[in-house]
Amino acid sequence: MQRKKRILLSKIGLDGHDRGIKILAKKLSNAGVEVVYLGLFQTVQSVVSTAVQEDVDVIGISTYCGGELVLAKDLIEVAKKRGIKDRTTFLMGGIFPPSDMPKLKSIGFGGLFPAGTTEKEIVSYINDNVKVGKSS
Repeated sequence: MQRKKRILLSKIGLDGHDRGIKILAKKLSNAGVEVVYLGLFQTVQSVVSTAVQEDVDVIGISTYCGGELVLAKDLIEVAKKRGIKDRTTFLMGGIFPPSDMPKLKSIGFGGLFPAGTTEKEIVSYINDNVKVGKSS
């Protein structure tokens, strides 16, 4: 029997807006995705360490307060150092300028979900683009 897809969801830094990510965690769980929710005020290092320990297929970050380009670069850099970058799908959702989307894609984020994206769209993206054990 194949295990469920596993996603780690978190907020990095001092951003305290977590309503959306909590709703998404519940929707993903209801859709059959195993969710590891780290919550607020995490560091890039804590997110990647937990991703390694939990053997997740996806890391999903929610942002609201800016700084997403720096955060994204740092997250991908630490993931490379820990050897999980090429087997993990990186997602970002929340409030960020549309002009940052091409930059975030080039950094290594596969799925980008700005404000207004429905949970159904995110679940569909994960179902269509993530394979257990080897994300794309």
